[in-house]
Amino acid sequence: MIKKNFKVLSIDHIAIASKDFSGLEHLFVEVLGLASTKKERVKTELVDVLKLYSEDKKTAIELLEPIENNTTVSKFLNSKIQGIHHIALTVDNISNAISYLKYKDIKLVYDKPKIGSDNKLITFIHPKSSPGILIELCQNQ
Repeated sequence: MIKKNFKVLSIDHIAIASKDFSGLEHLFVEVLGLASTKKERVKTELVDVLKLYSEDKKTAIELLEPIENNTTVSKFLNSKIQGIHHIALTVDNISNAISYLKYKDIKLVYDKPKIGSDNKLITFIHPKSSPGILIELCQNQ
């Protein structure tokens, strides 16, 4: 029996997918005053990412824009103009989290962590194992 030997530390971000995130960037940065980072290309996920932060930098919204037509994010957008794509949780030990979730028969997108935006280790809990919600687990390196 594997014990749960990791902790969820915080909500890292909520990701919104869009075919063109310039309109969202305008709303969140120019109108609402959130701070933005430079656009980052995450080749492992085939997306461009723009992080938007509150003043205290404790809360983030991540804007996702697919860079190719046949990606997970572009498939998500086939039926929508844009929408919430996933919720990301920061964990203290992603390897332990993966082992524990696999032991509990939770389907993961990656059995080994990949590098995501901000150079974080990431995996996803597949929506088939959570009631239709894509959940990212991430860990700072």
